[in-house]
Amino acid sequence: MLRYAAAACQVDQPNPLDRAGIGRNTGRMLEMIDMAVSGYGPFMDLKLLVFPEFGHAAPVYPTAQGLLAKLTLPIPNEHTERYQAKAKELGVYIQTASFLEEDPRWPGRVFNTTCLIGPEGMWYKYRKVNPWLPWEVHTSPHDLDGYEEELFPVARTPIGNLGAAICYDWLFPEALRQLAANGAEVLLRVSAYMDPWGATPPMDWWTVVNRCRALENAAYVVAANQGACLNHFGPFSWPGGSMAVDFEGRLLAQADPGPGEKIVVAPIDIAAVRHERQRRMGHQPLAHLRSEAYPLYQERFFPPGLHRGKGNHTVERNNEAIAVVKERLDAEGRL
Repeated sequence: MLRYAAAACQVDQPNPLDRAGIGRNTGRMLEMIDMAVSGYGPFMDLKLLVFPEFGHAAPVYPTAQGLLAKLTLPIPNEHTERYQAKAKELGVYIQTASFLEEDPRWPGRVFNTTCLIGPEGMWYKYRKVNPWLPWEVHTSPHDLDGYEEELFPVARTPIGNLGAAICYDWLFPEALRQLAANGAEVLLRVSAYMDPWGATPPMDWWTVVNRCRALENAAYVVAANQGACLNHFGPFSWPGGSMAVDFEGRLLAQADPGPGEKIVVAPIDIAAVRHERQRRMGHQPLAHLRSEAYPLYQERFFPPGLHRGKGNHTVERNNEAIAVVKERLDAEGRL
């Protein structure tokens, strides 16, 4: 199916303080899937649904040890099983809200992880490569010696080639360019993007970045943002603005700014994006990319493994790592 509709679904739920509260949030997102599919069924085939970052649980504890004690889960888990059953029942693909993931292969680490789940099962899990420094104490897979999984997986599904990245990843054009280079035709943003940089003027980074990543990669973007009110997800306010953008950077649908549950739906035409990519001689960023012209990609900036062997990952250690890089850049006259 190459013509269908996609839904960006934003949530506004209390943040659980322990694992026992996660099921409530999962249940509400499953209800939203049912509502979206049934509500839009008379008009279009809704086949793809995208949910925000921290929709299951936000990192309310300031250390990795605190998160591991209270909120992390392995993947797969009971919640991904519920999504898989729903995807099979309705014939849809679900880019889940992110989980705080634990993995016995990497003891003491917390990953910020989203999964693509379809009728066939789990297609991939994506672990955030660029944690929001300094506040997030999650581990980037980039930090781990011997990490052999694809950092930017792309699923070649019956509804097109899908790839996801999480929130702050999108401020690095390289992350989305790598997904496009890996074949992604629809870029999925799982996000908890707050004010003052969010979906409101005068800065409105949310809209600017989503549109730019779409046009510079000739790809659709479906971006679900957190819509939590301040008393649910303090200390920030979360402006929502979930949206879909076509491969020319045109806004197809956008939720009005402001907290609250909202679902916005837009058409996706995979045949059209494939035609444009194949036909174009101009405005073809991947075909025109001169990667060897940029020596900065041969350098190391934020180095992997700065937290290696130090045990508990904390905000203070993030600050130490940032200071190391900034000191070097300053000494080289780059700041």
